[in-house]
Amino acid sequence: MIETWNAADPAVLALPSGRLVRGRGLRNPLPAGPEPDFAVYLLGRTPPPVAWESRWLRWPDFRLPADRAAARDLLDEVWERAAGTRVEVACGGGMGRTGTALACLAVLDGVPADEAVAFVRDGYHPRAVETPWQRRYVRNFAR
Repeated sequence: MIETWNAADPAVLALPSGRLVRGRGLRNPLPAGPEPDFAVYLLGRTPPPVAWESRWLRWPDFRLPADRAAARDLLDEVWERAAGTRVEVACGGGMGRTGTALACLAVLDGVPADEAVAFVRDGYHPRAVETPWQRRYVRNFAR
């Protein structure tokens, strides 16, 4: 049985394919309900340990990923895993880096790159993707 998020839960972004990904700010408490099966933490320093499988992508606050090739590979993996497991993407506040990563996932899922930020702001958080360079990163994310 495939166990994913409930699309009606707060902070869960439904991609056009039906994949569900939860975004989160790590400064906020862990939401009630099931834990993720896999998580990606977008932080400038090593994240605290968690009970589920996770990966850390070095991504300083208000900036872009330190290693863009590694970011691409990891977001490809997140998109693949979201087809059948509970995947979470999180940064400190849950808006800038998380929103940027979610917008890149939307691009991978078929949303045109120039529409991905609006898609994430509509489906996840109205202030997602905070900086001009994060918006540019999303626009350039298409293969």
